[in-house]
Parts: sequence; C-alpha cells; structure tokens
Amino acid sequence: MKLDPTRTAIAASLTLFAQSAMAEGNLNIYNFGLYTPPELLEKFSEEYDVEVTLTDFVANEEAIARIQAGGHGMDVIVVSGYFLPAYVEQGLLMESNPTEMENFEHVADQWVSIPTDPDRMYTVPWVWGTTGVMVNKKVYDGDINTAAIFLDPPEELKGSINVVPSMNDTIDMALRYIGAEPCTTDREALSKARDLLLSAKENWASVDYPSFEKFINEDLNASVFWSGAAARVRGLNDGFAYGWPASGYMEWMDNVAILSDAANVENAKLFLNYIMAPENAAMISNYTMYNNGIDGSEEFMDPGLVTAPELTVPQELRDAAIQQTLCAPEAQDLYARIWTELTR
Repeated sequence: MKLDPTRTAIAASLTLFAQSAMAEGNLNIYNFGLYTPPELLEKFSEEYDVEVTLTDFVANEEAIARIQAGGHGMDVIVVSGYFLPAYVEQGLLMESNPTEMENFEHVADQWVSIPTDPDRMYTVPWVWGTTGVMVNKKVYDGDINTAAIFLDPPEELKGSINVVPSMNDTIDMALRYIGAEPCTTDREALSKARDLLLSAKENWASVDYPSFEKFINEDLNASVFWSGAAARVRGLNDGFAYGWPASGYMEWMDNVAILSDAANVENAKLFLNYIMAPENAAMISNYTMYNNGIDGSEEFMDPGLVTAPELTVPQELRDAAIQQTLCAPEAQDLYARIWTELTR
C-alpha cells in the first residue's frame, strides 16, 4: 500500500493465452505507487502480446477524482474495498462478472465475497492486509499491540511518530481506543476522539507517507502503518516490529476492477483472470509483501514472506480486526471536519 509513486511503461510481444485468440493491443493500469511488480506486467505482456502502461497514484481520493473527471484513458484500476461503493454508485465500474472467469476457482473462501462487492460482480483480489502500528523496538521495548503508540505515546517515542494520512483508519482506531464504534455519528464520542487526536498530535513528527529511509535511518521510530510496508521496513532495519492494537486495528482488501469506460475491455478481462492464477498472485505478494487471497499461491511465494510476522495476526488479536469501511455521508462529513482540523 502506497508510497513514493513512480510511472512505468512496459511493452513486449510473443504468445497468447491458451483459450483465447491473439489478444494484442493495449492495456492501461491505474494503481497505487510501488504496488505493481514490473515482472508481472512483463510476463503478461509477453504472453498476450499486449502493451501495458502503468500509471501510479498516491491515494484513493486522488484516483477517483481523476476517474470522475473523465478522459483518463485507464482500463483497470486497483480500489480499496471501502471505496468500492463510491465507484459503483456513480457507475464508474463495469460489471465484468469475475466469478465466471476460469481462475476465480482459486480465490480463497474468505475472499469469494466481500461486503462492498458481495457477489464479486466487479472485482477480483489484489492483496489484503492490516493497518496497525510499527515501532522501533530498539527505542521502545514495551507493548506495541496498542493504539497508545500514537494516541498516548510513551516518552521514548515522542517527536518521532508518524501517522499515515489515512483519515478513516486513524479516526476509526481512535474511536475504538475510547470505546466507541467506527462510523458513529455520536457527537460526544467524536468530540472525545478529536480532542484525543489533537492532543496526541503534539507528540507526532508528521502526518505523511514517509520514505522508508526515514525509518531505516531512525529519524522516525513509530508510525500508523500497513502490514506489508512494515515487513519491508523490517527487512531493511530489523529493529522495527509491527503491532495490532488490541482495541482495534483495520483489516482491508484492495481489489482490481475494470472501469466502465475502458477502451481495452477484453485485455482487461484477461488481466483480471491472469492475476487470480496462484503463481501470478504470488508474484504480487512477493513484490508488495502482502497476502493475496488466492489459494495455492503460498507454494510460489518467498518462504520468508509466508512466515513473516507482519502477515500473521496473533490468534488472541484476531477478534480486534475492524473491517475497513466508508462511513455513511453524515459520519463521513464529521470525520472530514475532524481531519481538516487535525491536519491544518
């Protein structure tokens, strides 16, 4: 999930998918930065004789704004699950019926249906993960399975804490920390969460998508962060560990869909089917360091990733997972007011 956007264009020519005619042509993919393995696009491009262009974005809000504006030229987009309703309600996604695709049989039972696309009419899995906290244990050796890391920081971490600018995740975790439920419209609970966040901000260094170097160099020693990104950081500085707040952490899935105004629909469908093949899903996981939701992919994944601590939620904390959602408009508006005050 989602740092330092880059832009990549890949073209090649060769064979084709066994059950289809020569695909050829183009495919334009829109995805979060550092979230698409170049070798996956190269392999797809060679097998189908399709020129693939990848364009990156930083956040869901940026992506949907571009799609809403029209004239974007994209065919395939990666969308976080909680953002899917906004796309569907505005008619921005095609009903591509992935359940009818050959490789859908590999989708793990847990992900055959998701709350925001229960019949999988629009999407297939990309990767899934959690949003929790990452801490440098060389600096702080206490309990890290707590949202207090950023909401009531220990002295050792004050001034070196980052919060990724993910509004819903941050406010949801703050609400659960004070005993309230995500997406509430209870003004008293929201006021309490706002006050807590504003007080905590005095101990933060930034609200940002920071470069990994800031953690590697230990300029930052804690962050609200994503599981896969935390695994990457640990690979470069083994002092860092990932925690799941016992009061509540976020569980999410990012999904792949075809845009309703896609110009290269058949190539887009080929791509959706392609990434549900276990060996290709494994390629995505090996690059992003997130779980992928495809059965049989583990045998193709890097052994160290299969056993990575960031990707295995402790049994005793599984019930603390909060499914990432986009709140109803009234609650979302109240969230936005809090976030504006927090980030100005």
